[in-house]
Amino acid sequence: MTDARQSALLAILRRAPVVPVLTIEDPHTAVPLAQALVAGGLSALEITLRTDGALDAMEAIARHVPDAIVGAGTVLSASQVKEATSAGARFLVSPGCTEALSAAAAQGSAPLLPGASTASEAMRLAEMGHHVMKFFPAEPAGGVAFLKALGAPLPHLLFCPTGGVDAEKAKAYLALPNVVCVGGSWIAPAAAVKAGDWATIARLSRAAAALRG
Repeated sequence: MTDARQSALLAILRRAPVVPVLTIEDPHTAVPLAQALVAGGLSALEITLRTDGALDAMEAIARHVPDAIVGAGTVLSASQVKEATSAGARFLVSPGCTEALSAAAAQGSAPLLPGASTASEAMRLAEMGHHVMKFFPAEPAGGVAFLKALGAPLPHLLFCPTGGVDAEKAKAYLALPNVVCVGGSWIAPAAAVKAGDWATIARLSRAAAALRG
């Protein structure tokens, strides 16, 4: 990944301390959900490609919520890179990474946040030009203690921990110098989304946006 792409990715991730990780079942909820998150101060949104309506949800947010920066999560293949960017994704997130996926993302317009859970994986991604990466699954893979230990031998790498992170755990991650932000789904509880309780989601977003003052 080029320095320009790394800079673009960092600019997105540094907009707020938390990137909401959203699995949207009903595309009709996408716009009001995004509006509530943005109103609370979280503008970089990761829409996971785990549902049939994910691409429609991304397209709707990109079209109707101009202050949102749409990202695609769970990107696993070159075809998904193309589909996601065509739907308006401005950044891509993967649970891991292969050379084929990295190469496909490099040909597109959206920078890739690839996943790593070991020192060797992080070193390999750095060799491929990725110096900003997702730490996934954060809690099962060693949590705060692992990332703190990794910071000494690999001080040039930055991470977005995701997986098992909640509002309380986020504070400890965000205190680490090698953590640029965290990813989590607690900001948009499924029950609140289903009920259309956008006020609750906006409140949770405000609290998340204030985690790193």
